[in-house]
Amino acid sequence: MSISVRHITKQFGAQKALDDVSFEIGGSEVVGFLGPNGAGKSTMMRILTCFLPPTSGDASVCGFDIREASMDVRRNVGYLPEHNPLYTDLYVREYLEFTAGMYKMKSIATRVKEMIGTVGLEREQHKKIGALSKGYRQRVGLAQAMIHDPKVLILDEPTSGLDPNQLEEIRGLIKRIGQERTVMLSTHIMQEVEAICSRVIIIDRGHIVADDNAKHIRRLGDQQQAVLVEFDGRVTGEELLALPGVENALRGDGHTWTITFREENDIRPAVFQFAVDKGLTVLTLQRAERDLEAVFKELTASSVST
Repeated sequence: MSISVRHITKQFGAQKALDDVSFEIGGSEVVGFLGPNGAGKSTMMRILTCFLPPTSGDASVCGFDIREASMDVRRNVGYLPEHNPLYTDLYVREYLEFTAGMYKMKSIATRVKEMIGTVGLEREQHKKIGALSKGYRQRVGLAQAMIHDPKVLILDEPTSGLDPNQLEEIRGLIKRIGQERTVMLSTHIMQEVEAICSRVIIIDRGHIVADDNAKHIRRLGDQQQAVLVEFDGRVTGEELLALPGVENALRGDGHTWTITFREENDIRPAVFQFAVDKGLTVLTLQRAERDLEAVFKELTASSVST
C-alpha cells in the first residue's frame, strides 16, 4: 500500500482540522482529494509529507512510518505545495540541478535533462524561473517534485490559476505520471477530477464524507436520479409530471425531456406506457448522469468557506 492513514487527528488549539481520518491508497492510482476551503486537505498532505506531526493516529508512506522514519518517507514522496516555492532568481536548469544535489543523486545532469523533457521545459530551461509564466512555473514545480524519482506524488492545487491551455497540458502530464506512480492531488476543479482521477476522496470539516470511484460518487447525495427521453411527437410538462414517481420534467431541444425522480422509483415503465397511450414512439431513453460538482455541493453543503 503506497499510503495508509489510520485514525489521524490534527488539532490546532481548540479546533480540529482532521478528526479520526482513515483511508488507504494503492500503487499507480490517481486520487482526487477534495473538500471546501478549510476542510483539512492541505493539513492532511502536510502530515503525509512530514511537514506537520499529527495530534494522534498513525500514517505510513511506502511502508515507512511518518513519525519513526520521516527521512525514508521524504525519499519516497514528491511534494508540490499549493503556493509553489521556487527560487525565482535561479535558471530552470540551475534550480533543478540544485534540487537534485540536495538528494545527493548520481548523474545529476542526466536526471535533470530527463525531467526537463518529461515536463516539457526544453525551450524554457535557460530562462530564469522569475521570467516564466504560471504554467511553466508549475512544470518546474512538478520537475523538482519528481527529480528524485519518488514512488508517491502529493500535489496541492497543481492547476490553480492556469489558463485553459495550460490546464489541459498539466492535466495530461499528471495523467501520464499516474501510470507509473501513486498521485494524490487536491483541486477545486471538478472537470479535472473527472478527467484524470481513478478515485475520489471528499473531506468536509475534517471528516471523510465519501471515498469511491467518480462514477459511484456521482450516485451519492440526495439519491435523485434522472433520465433523458426523446419522443417523436409533442408532449407537455404537465403530462409528464402527472406520471407516478416523477418529481420534475425539464424540456430540452425538440421533443427531448429530462425527467427527475427518486432512486426508489423506476419511472421507465411508466414513460413507455405513457408513450403507448399517447400513440407516440420513444426514440431515446437513457439515464442522465449527475455531475460530480452537484454531489460535492450536496455532501459539503453545511460547510462555510474560510
